Amino acid sequence: MNLGLLFLKVNTTGVITLSELDWITNHQSNFARLDMALVLKIGRLMDEGKIELDCRLPA
Repeated sequence: MNLGLLFLKVNTTGVITLSELDWITNHQSNFARLDMALVLKIGRLMDEGKIELDCRLPA
């Protein structure tokens, strides 16, 4: 997974999944400063309610 593409997808759809959040937290130590800025932006958008957490259970 690529953080830049993930950011664009999340920003476009307004939804982030638990697996995507899990991937971000598992790879956080490998991110550069620019990547961390994107992660912080995603967090701010979630706080503002512009990005929702997708909690759908698999069928």
